[in-house]
Amino acid sequence: MKNTIVKFFAAVLFTGAIVLSGPARADQNDPRLEQLFEQLQASQSPAAAQALERLIWDIWLDSEKNSINILMRQGVRAMQSGDYPTAYDRFSTIVELEPDFAEGWNKRATILYLIGDLDASIADVKRTLALEPRHFGALAGLGLINDALEDAEAALEAYEAALEVHPFLGNARLRVEQLEKELSGRRI
Repeated sequence: MKNTIVKFFAAVLFTGAIVLSGPARADQNDPRLEQLFEQLQASQSPAAAQALERLIWDIWLDSEKNSINILMRQGVRAMQSGDYPTAYDRFSTIVELEPDFAEGWNKRATILYLIGDLDASIADVKRTLALEPRHFGALAGLGLINDALEDAEAALEAYEAALEVHPFLGNARLRVEQLEKELSGRRI
């Protein structure tokens, strides 16, 4: 069960890692995001939501600086190949150079989770969410971290927040149902 959860949310956290090109330079402040999030919340199907999700990730991943985009690509490749020290180094450089670039913090939070530094990962997730409160990947990641910490209530809260932003977010609804069942069993 835990292994399935980890695989699911690692996929959610990495979703944006694969697509690194977009038509325009952007970040979490891009004006196109407002309409994309409105459309995402109004989505009537998983397929429509997935297409919007890809567009949002494209925007989040793209910095206005080529040097940051190069570091992001290097970090993502390192993360995907399991070279976590190199990925951590690249994402740390991004957050040092561009502390207002939310995706740098989100990617570093992911690496910190993968290496088991959950407290530092939570801190980076919080920084991501301070910059982009609608970051469904960071919210789902926070749920995953809280699952790992065996804090079912905090995990449930994070997954529900992710679903408020992205109603078709992978298996998050299933995890919410599981946690609700688990928590209702404790409260009896």
